[in-house]
Amino acid sequence: MNADEPALMSLAEVASAIAGRRLSSREATQSCLSRIARLDPELNAFMAVDADAALAAAEDADRRLAGGERRGPLHGVPLAHKDMYYDAGHVATCGSKIRRDFVATTTATALQRLKDAGTVRLGTLQMAEFAYGPTGHNAHYGAVHNPWNLAHVTGGSSSGSGAAVAARLTFASLGSDTGGSIRMPANNCGVTGLKTTVGLVSRYGAMPLSQSLDTVGPLARSAVDCALITGLIAGGDPQDLTTRPGPAPDYGAGLDTPLRGRRIGVPTAFYVDDLEAEVGRVLEETIATLQREGAEIVRVELPSQPQLSAACQIVLAVEAAAFHKQWMIERPQDYGPQVLMRLQNALAIPALSYLEAMRWRGPSLAAHLDAVAGVDAVLAPIAPVPTPTIEESDVGGRIGAEAVIQKLTRFTRPINYLGLPSLALPAGATATGLPIGMQFIGRPFEEATVLSLGAAFQRATDFHTRRPPWS
Repeated sequence: MNADEPALMSLAEVASAIAGRRLSSREATQSCLSRIARLDPELNAFMAVDADAALAAAEDADRRLAGGERRGPLHGVPLAHKDMYYDAGHVATCGSKIRRDFVATTTATALQRLKDAGTVRLGTLQMAEFAYGPTGHNAHYGAVHNPWNLAHVTGGSSSGSGAAVAARLTFASLGSDTGGSIRMPANNCGVTGLKTTVGLVSRYGAMPLSQSLDTVGPLARSAVDCALITGLIAGGDPQDLTTRPGPAPDYGAGLDTPLRGRRIGVPTAFYVDDLEAEVGRVLEETIATLQREGAEIVRVELPSQPQLSAACQIVLAVEAAAFHKQWMIERPQDYGPQVLMRLQNALAIPALSYLEAMRWRGPSLAAHLDAVAGVDAVLAPIAPVPTPTIEESDVGGRIGAEAVIQKLTRFTRPINYLGLPSLALPAGATATGLPIGMQFIGRPFEEATVLSLGAAFQRATDFHTRRPPWS
């Protein structure tokens, strides 16, 4: 236990320490706030910090615990989340100018479930405008900087979440993933992130982007921590009838399962094509680790992934434009130029193309499940290239930036289109020290499987324990 600086503890460690009264909630909260004050001016990860309210809530949590009351598994644990989760009485900017002063009157189900588990609110975290950007740029509030190298992007749209978890400003954070928005920050910032199955976690009270692609999930320091959060937020919700009815499974139950005897699929194409050398090296090193731990590597031939990626882009663009239609008419000047361009371009997509993309999803999922029938999960890189700089991925500010962005999201979009779960976790680094991640892709609602594989991989490696040297 890092008693001298509690913020360096994992989510599971700090929750246990507070529950056992070896650490107070106030000490844990003050540790996070001290790091935020010291590091966030350079990172720009926080949208707002509620220091006084957080300390007051932490002291209340300590009083309750002293009196024998423990609200839940995360009693007294301070957390901050992406600024798209409505929290009654608090501003939720959604990373935009349009909602700069929007005060929520309801609370998102996922957020409420974490509150019911006893968490303390630190504040809110930066994000790409309306969650529509994969890098961490934001025309209104500035880019979020990667804690491993401030010149590089965090990935988006859960940019503040990735940076804050990596820099140990919060123990975990809710993000969202529509086209890669949890997995890209996890990849770039060296943390663990779970893109959940569509329908596992309620989206009520979370700002929509794409009604059929949006998913809610955690970014944290390990698969164990992600399992803890997911078990609290998953489950049916009458406020969101797209959720699967019933309670959440016990995601902690199988985390001790070893890799020996597990069958891991590695694609024969697409996810292994045109990889930059350092990403290819980390993929091979990951495969070697899995084999050394007793897993069997099976080559799998997946259906055409470029077609899935193209279909995902159509669905996302059309559904985002539909949500933003009124604001595009009334307040186009209040959008950042790149977000407005993406939204306006979607207006030219024929309804026939959208309907065909939607109709194709079922058969595509069936074909995918046939292809992976003999494996526990599929292993793939999260991106074919290492993390770019803020400058070279600045669309509108640099020629070729759009091509950089298209490369970044190449390996995430097909999974969103199929609605599959995917666990992103750190697996290596470039020669300059930037993290490189891999993802375990599972079958629908088999989060327990990918979390178990991730936990086993992390018992055999230490990438998830590493933190940016300057932080």
